[in-house]
Amino acid sequence: MRTNLDNLQGKNVLVVGLARSGIAVCQTLLDMGAYVTVHDAKDENAFDKNFVTYLKGKNVDCYFGSIPDDMSKYDMIMVSPGVSPELLFIQEGAAKGAEITGEIELAYRVSKGNFVAITGTNGKTTTTTLVGEIFKASGRKTHVVGNIGTAAIAEAAKADEQDWLITEVSSFQLETTKYFKPQISAILNLTPDHLNRHHTMEAYGAAKAKVFANQTESGYLIINYDDKECYALARDCKARVVPFSRLEELGFGAFVKDGKVVIKDDKGFAEICALEDVKIIGNHNVENILAAAAISYFAGIDPSVIGRAILAFGGVEHRIEYCGEVDGVKYYNDSKGTNVDAAVTAIRAIREKIILIAGGDGKAQDFEPFVKAFSGAVKKMVLLGRDAKIIADAAEKVGFTDYVFCRDMPECVRMATELAERGDTVLLSPACASWDMYDNFEQRGEHFKECVEALRR
Repeated sequence: MRTNLDNLQGKNVLVVGLARSGIAVCQTLLDMGAYVTVHDAKDENAFDKNFVTYLKGKNVDCYFGSIPDDMSKYDMIMVSPGVSPELLFIQEGAAKGAEITGEIELAYRVSKGNFVAITGTNGKTTTTTLVGEIFKASGRKTHVVGNIGTAAIAEAAKADEQDWLITEVSSFQLETTKYFKPQISAILNLTPDHLNRHHTMEAYGAAKAKVFANQTESGYLIINYDDKECYALARDCKARVVPFSRLEELGFGAFVKDGKVVIKDDKGFAEICALEDVKIIGNHNVENILAAAAISYFAGIDPSVIGRAILAFGGVEHRIEYCGEVDGVKYYNDSKGTNVDAAVTAIRAIREKIILIAGGDGKAQDFEPFVKAFSGAVKKMVLLGRDAKIIADAAEKVGFTDYVFCRDMPECVRMATELAERGDTVLLSPACASWDMYDNFEQRGEHFKECVEALRR
């Protein structure tokens, strides 16, 4: 348990939201002896029967599809990342004395392990996965957790002083932190996203900046020097600021020199690897590599180990993932492209002759920059999902009219295949969240890959 924090034995805790992290939180709280109540907007039938039986067997009060009637009895309200702390009943609980917090904060409080926390609008999963591979290659006890898949709390409670928790953290997870203090933090970039939740870019940036809020001079913040709005966040940081740059040679930090990833610090100059030898494509991945190299180097890992792990890394699922070629047409799954900037990055990585599949939950984004990026790269666009018409309207405004609407993913893949010519690329990069049609972007990406595989039959 971290110092200056109350033990949860005998405390009344309300867990709001029973997705992956919420379920893990429940189990940890019960193990710690807390009295647990759960709430989820979905009906009880939406959950695994064994899990519901487990909760009731532990005397957990369950509110499925209904709100607890007495918000004054809770010492703590654990809010899942997908749930806004602004909900009225949560604010009522806060007004009556409950601490509002989340799973990442709890993971930090109960763990003896060392945290690396990686955030940013885009590139988090690739960078977190790569850092995990580098740490594993160095022989360290490594757990890759957080927004990437495994809930941090699932590993944090078991970790000891030798363990490293390489943690992908979202703005939603960070906004409910209070004492969270990683040894190394990283902010990869900052572009408009989740404005339907955060409302303004200032609030969104402030949520991201919480990743380093509690760090001191003994810690490190790895941050993108080329993204000036992002880099400006570092002005309030007490940790040692380590910039990385794809575009400039730096006096201190990680950068590209003569086609190689290098790091310069107080000790001198370290060469990591040649970019021509890496397997993952696109300028955005150069930035991800620079960030991962800097994180690992300032964690004390040997440059030769870092370089070998980078060269062996083949990328992550659902992020510009190559799905094969059928009749001279290549297919890429970029389901993790859930915002405009991420989708534009994928378009720029592939560069030309693209049949683009896009659409979904648009999260109140401006899609004009998205369609402006099509010039010379996207030949035709296939649209699906709730906000397909909004994207089409943005396309019309900039003069792009080569689009069609489809009802679902199978129809999209069939239509894209019909529109494609030999040498073209079909790219799923929705620029939208998946929640209008799928549980998550992984499910959407898997469905796309199944549809592509069906083309071979």
